[in-house]
Amino acid sequence: MARYFNDVSRTFNEYLLIPGLTTKECFPQNVSLKTPLVKYQKGTAPELELNIPFVSAIMQSVSDHKMAIALAKNGGLSFIFGSQAIETQVEMVRKVKKFKAGFVVSDANLTPNDTLKEVLAIKASTGHSTIGITADGTSNGKLLGIVTSRDYRESKDNLDTKISEFMTPFSKLVTGELGISLTEANDIIWDHKLNTLPIIDKDQNLQYFVFRKDYDAHKENPNELLDPNKKLLVGAGINTRDYTERVPQLVEAGVDVLCIDSSDGFSEWQAETIGFIKNKYNGKVKVGAGNVVDKDGFLYLVEAGADFIKVGIGGGSICITREQKGIGRGQATSLIEVAKARDEYFEQTGIYVPICSDGGIVQDYHMVLALAMGADFIMMGRYFARFDESPTKILKVGSNYVKEYWGEGSNRARNWQRYDTGGSEGLKFEEGVDSYVPYAGKLKDNLDITVGKIISTMCSCGALSIPELEKNAKITLVSSTSIIEGGAHDVILKETNI
Repeated sequence: MARYFNDVSRTFNEYLLIPGLTTKECFPQNVSLKTPLVKYQKGTAPELELNIPFVSAIMQSVSDHKMAIALAKNGGLSFIFGSQAIETQVEMVRKVKKFKAGFVVSDANLTPNDTLKEVLAIKASTGHSTIGITADGTSNGKLLGIVTSRDYRESKDNLDTKISEFMTPFSKLVTGELGISLTEANDIIWDHKLNTLPIIDKDQNLQYFVFRKDYDAHKENPNELLDPNKKLLVGAGINTRDYTERVPQLVEAGVDVLCIDSSDGFSEWQAETIGFIKNKYNGKVKVGAGNVVDKDGFLYLVEAGADFIKVGIGGGSICITREQKGIGRGQATSLIEVAKARDEYFEQTGIYVPICSDGGIVQDYHMVLALAMGADFIMMGRYFARFDESPTKILKVGSNYVKEYWGEGSNRARNWQRYDTGGSEGLKFEEGVDSYVPYAGKLKDNLDITVGKIISTMCSCGALSIPELEKNAKITLVSSTSIIEGGAHDVILKETNI
C-alpha cells in the first residue's frame, strides 16, 4: 500500500520570521555568512567553505566561466554547466583558475629572438599585456626579461624589431624568490612601485608573476573565495552517463568541487557515480548529489558518500517537473525534513553533511527563511540569470530589457544525459521551459543589496552567524490575507519612470 503524507506541502511564501532580541552586538560588521560547502567530522574544519551562502545553478543560461569568476570574487561559487562537450566545460574551468591567482603561472611567454609581431599576436590571443621573456619561451624557462606595453611604444611601427631590443632585461628587474608569501610579494611591489613582480627559483627560472592589480582587486573584494594557491574556487556539474571521461579531465583542469545534476537524485545511478569518484580519488575529490525532498533520499546519498546534498524538486521558476511527472514537494517542507535528518545523522555519526536548498526562492527574504530552516547554502538560477555575467544576451522585448533563461530539462538544453533513467535515450518530454527574466545589471551591485538584506534580517533575529540563525530563529505560518497585509495596500501608488 502506498505511504501517505497528510501534512501540507508548504513553500517559503507561507512563512515569516518573528524578530528575536537584537543585542548591541548585532550590527552588520559582526555578522558572518561563512558556511560549509562539504561534509566534515565533528571537531574538525570543513575542507571547503563559502564566504556567502550562494551557489549558481548548473544551467546553460546561468553558470559559465564569467559567472564563476564574478561570483567567486564576491564569496560564492558557480557550478559550471555540464550540458556541453567535455572539452568546452574543461576550458571554462581553466579560465576561472587562471583568472586571478595571486601567484600567476605565466601563459604568455616568448624568447628574446622573437619579434614585436609575436608580442602583438600573443597579446591579441590571450589579452595579457605582460609577457615573460625566457630562454626557451616557456613559462618555467630561465627568465631573461619581461615585456609590457610601455616597452614597445616607440617600436610599434616596426613589427620585425626583436624583443631583445626593447624588453626590460633581467638585470633591471626586481624579482622575488620562490617560497615567499603573497604578503611579502605585495610588500615588494609597493616598496618598489611595481606593477608586476616576477617570482624566480634559485636557478633564475620563472615560476610566477604577482600583479599589483590583483592586490587592488582583492581589496575591493574582501570576500573572494580562494584556494590555498590564491586561485578562485570553481565547481562543475556532471551527469551519471559520461562521468568516467568527464570527471578526470575536470579534475586535471583544477576543479574544486563537483555536483551531480539531476531533477531526481534518489537513484542507483548517482550512487554509482559517487562511488566511482570516491574510489578513483580516495575521497580527495568532493562531489555533491541530489536532488531529494525527504529523509530517505538524503540518507541514501549520504551513505553513498556524497559530500553535500541538494534539496528540491520542481520548485525552480522554469521547472515543470511537478506538472509533467507529478513528483515533488513544497520547498519549505522538503528543507525542514531533510535538515532534521541531517542533524540526526550528525548526532549519531559525528559527520556533518551540508544541505543546499535548490529552488523556490522568489523574494530575498526567502533566502533567510531557507537558511533559518536549515540550509547551509542556496542554489539559484533565476536570481543570477538576470545579471551581466550570465551567458545570455541582453534583449529588448517591448519596452523592457530582458535576458533569456531556460531550464536544463527543456528541449533547448537538449537534455544532455541529465536524467538518471538508464538506457541510451534521453527523455521525450520537457521538464523545463524557455523564458525571459528582467535584466538587472551587474552581479556585484545586486548581490551587495541582497547580502545587506540578509544581514539586516539576521540582526533582527538576534543571530550573528548562519548556525545561530538556524538554532534561534522563530518561524511562523502566515495566512493568505496576512501575505496581502505585508505588502503595500489600501494606497494609490505613484507611477515612476525608470
